[in-house]
Amino acid sequence: MIQSSALRYDYPRGPSLAFPDLDVPQGATLLLRGNSGAGKSTWLALAAGLLTAGAGDIVVAGQSLSALSRAARDGWRARHLGFLPQKLHLSDALSVERNLALAFYAAGLPEKQGAVHHALEQLGVAELAERRPSQLSGGQAQRVALARSILMEPQVILADEPTASLDDEAALAGLKLLESCAFRCNATLVIATHDRRVQEALPAAIVYRIGSA
Repeated sequence: MIQSSALRYDYPRGPSLAFPDLDVPQGATLLLRGNSGAGKSTWLALAAGLLTAGAGDIVVAGQSLSALSRAARDGWRARHLGFLPQKLHLSDALSVERNLALAFYAAGLPEKQGAVHHALEQLGVAELAERRPSQLSGGQAQRVALARSILMEPQVILADEPTASLDDEAALAGLKLLESCAFRCNATLVIATHDRRVQEALPAAIVYRIGSA
């Protein structure tokens, strides 16, 4: 679940962004809509605890983020949140398997190699475990990044413009993967997008509009 009240973020020497109040139940899908620059990525960063709200509060998976210190937010994020950014941030110095294993270190937990293999298997890319990210196609890299985002069985999955560079067929396949992964984890799925194809593919999703879009 995600709830926000009187949420605002003030950029230093920049704009102040105010966000409508929100109440999304656990397991629902939320589409974050708005023009470029409206604040979609800022809202995602607030929901991930990467930014600190200037006013108001946001509660994610039952946790008030304003009640946590920056260090505590880092630990909370690693355990409870799956994040699929626009830039996938896979380290080419590591194999696919080791890229996923980093999630355990970030969460301060012992590595579970079986869990890494299971996550890759769920996304149909188990055979890529020993490859480096530079050896993956765009679609394979996205599946690996999605496997990493669900590795800890998160309560919330945040995806930032996941269809932006995809053709129609790949966009639909990617959205179905996101939806099925969220369903298996009973996670609340949030997709920030300006792509109308996303709303057409997920008609039951709650639409949350930021700015004038």
